[in-house]
Amino acid sequence: MDISLEIYSPVQQIKNELFAGKSIQVFIKRDDLIHPTISGNKWRKLKYVLLQAQVQNKTHLVTFGGTYSNHLLATAAAAAKFGFKATGIVRGEEVENDTLFLCKLHGMQLIFTDRDSYRDKPALFAKFFADDEQAFFIDEGGASAGGAKGVSELVDELTDTYDHIFCACGTGTTAAGIINGLTKHNHPTHFNAVPVLKNGGFMKHEIDKFLAPPANYSLHLNYHFGGYGKTTPELIQFIKQFVADTGILIEPIYTGKMLYAMYDLAAKDHFKPGSKILAIHSGGIWGLLGMKDKF
Repeated sequence: MDISLEIYSPVQQIKNELFAGKSIQVFIKRDDLIHPTISGNKWRKLKYVLLQAQVQNKTHLVTFGGTYSNHLLATAAAAAKFGFKATGIVRGEEVENDTLFLCKLHGMQLIFTDRDSYRDKPALFAKFFADDEQAFFIDEGGASAGGAKGVSELVDELTDTYDHIFCACGTGTTAAGIINGLTKHNHPTHFNAVPVLKNGGFMKHEIDKFLAPPANYSLHLNYHFGGYGKTTPELIQFIKQFVADTGILIEPIYTGKMLYAMYDLAAKDHFKPGSKILAIHSGGIWGLLGMKDKF
């Protein structure tokens, strides 16, 4: 089985009065267009993980996520496309929702577990699949060195250089991959991570463990809007305006927070006039399914 997807991820310019007034140019890399369900960083993080499973002759992918996890859905879709069996271990009590419906539609089996047990994922894997020689462990969000390697290839696709790159940050794998890609190509670009979790300072450790070699970057910690999966009317209004202005669909869990941060920093003169900035649309638009009532 050829484990690959055709990468269609164009870079588009975002024009508005704010950026024109600050004499900066802003672009967005549309990783959301790679695949309808295995989109953005989800595919990039899965690519080498799936290749590793294939090399080891594993046929059963086992991974983890919350009830609206984009990673679960992406893994379910990838498993269906490339001929794997898939199981998702889901945090919390058993529920039904749109995301889990799509996971099951792609053939994924679901196991719900309490939040305390969920904290020890290797133990859960051993509990349910110790006797399954075909089972292959994939950490939540695809966090791994292989995931970072896949994301680093995003930089290979860039045909221009930028003063800043911005990306949302949940596990640190995507950030580490992009930073490694910039280092590989000796780009002078400054990387900016926007953690989507409250008290996201710990993300530096998560990023640094996948960096080779160490590098400097910025964490913008004040744009979590209450924490992971949390939002505010201000963020929702920003997203509605952005989508209406650009025709680019975003969600409030990852990319919406990252773009809000970038716009806010621009308004506060964070960037030098003449700067070129690239935002990474990391996909995950299915996250909108769990936020419909907020709109």
